[in-house]
Formats: sequence, C-alpha cells, structure tokens
Amino acid sequence: MRKLVVTSPAARQFARRATLRRSVGLLSDFKYEQTRPDIFYGAIARDSADMLSDLYQQVSRKGIAGTVVLDVGGGPGYFADVFAERGAHYLSVEPDPSEMHAAGIQFSGSARGSGMALPIRTSSIDICFSSNVAEHVATPWDLASEMLRVTRPGGLMVLSYTLWWGPFGGHETGRWHYLGGEFAARRYRRQHGREPKNRFGVSLFPITATAGLRWARSVSSADGQADLLAAFPRYNPRWSWWTTSVPGLRELLVSNLVLVLRKR
Repeated sequence: MRKLVVTSPAARQFARRATLRRSVGLLSDFKYEQTRPDIFYGAIARDSADMLSDLYQQVSRKGIAGTVVLDVGGGPGYFADVFAERGAHYLSVEPDPSEMHAAGIQFSGSARGSGMALPIRTSSIDICFSSNVAEHVATPWDLASEMLRVTRPGGLMVLSYTLWWGPFGGHETGRWHYLGGEFAARRYRRQHGREPKNRFGVSLFPITATAGLRWARSVSSADGQADLLAAFPRYNPRWSWWTTSVPGLRELLVSNLVLVLRKR
C-alpha cells in the first residue's frame, strides 16, 4: 500500500499542493463551518476543484474544462461557481431540500435525490465526486458503488470522507466522540440546549479508512469494475501521506481519506 499512496502517478501532481501552509489554512477555515459556512465551504470548493483538476490532468492529460462533474451530496451549491470558472459542467445531487436551499444560492444544476439511487444514467459522468458525505450514510459503500455506476469508462470516481477515529470524526461534538458517539451527542445537547446537526446513529456514522480501502480493493480486483489509482489523506501535508499505509495509525492521523478510482 505504501507505493500506491506515496508514488502513484495519479496523485503526484496534487501532491505538490499538499504543503503544511495549505493544511494550516484549511484548518483555520474549519472554525467557520457552523457560523460562516460560506467561508468554510468556499475554501473547500476551491481546494476540491484544484484536487480534481490535478487528478484528472494526471490521468487523462487534459483539464476539467468541458467535463461533466457530479457532486454527490452537493448541499446548497457552494461548489457550483468554482467549477463553472474552470469550464466544467457541474451537477449535484442532494437528498435534503433544506440543505439545497440553506444558502439561498440560485443553481439550476442541482437535483434532489438519494446517493443510494442516483437519478443519473449509467456511465455518463466524467468525474463523480463526493466530499464529506460518506460518514453521514449508514451504508457508505452502497453510495460508493452508485458513484462508480454513473462514472463513464475511463472517468474518475473520487470519494473523500472524514474518518470516525480522527480528530474531526465527531464533527461539532468535538473530541468527545472518542468516548462514544451517543455520549458526545448527549453532552452537546446538555451544553447547547439542542441536538447536534450531525446526530450519531442518525446522520453520523463510524466510518473507517480500512473499510474504504477494503471496498476499493474489492472493485479493483482482477475481474472488478475499476482501478484503484490512489489513496491519500486529503488535508495532510505531503510528507505525512505515508500514514495511510499503516493500519491503526491511519485511523487516527489521516483524518480525511481520498479514494481515487478509474472506471474500466
């Protein structure tokens, strides 16, 4: 696994961006997730566009201009303008109507639908992407399989998700999730007088890096549907990517795992 993570040609171009300065900048924006989501998600949108551009360029030798990008769990459309600026045809699927309208963004390329049954034709998407959604799904590998279904042969599927045992696994319930998701949720309710936005067992689930790598390897077997091109920590500086190779340690230090697959 070390060779795949560290030297994979698919991730080499994006790795040049993975500096400590970038990591610190994104971490500083994280504090605005609840209070100023436009700041937080604006930064994540730009970083996501950079990542997908680099990955697609490395694999296809061309940029994302003119490609069809599907964002699964795209929320209110924070990413739409950023991808439009890159010349991509950006689409999103979001199951929650309140999320779709949360920011008052006017975006015609969004459809209401479930990630478990995407309302998208099979093999029709150039890049199928999902950012920080899989941890909110009880059966995340069904979501991943649907993403792979709609991706065209030769296209990329990029799944990025927050690991439960990492420092942000509990989301707004802080580090208390290490003592149990239900404990963290009850503590949040006592402190704030309301349920957390991400409720353990309802909209937040304990997802691991090992489970994701196992799924990715299963679909990239000899008779599988895709090739696993790279797996790396999304927000970590490049020099720490080796942690993805170490069972146990990766669950604590990777924080957010990116799986990059090319459909056969």
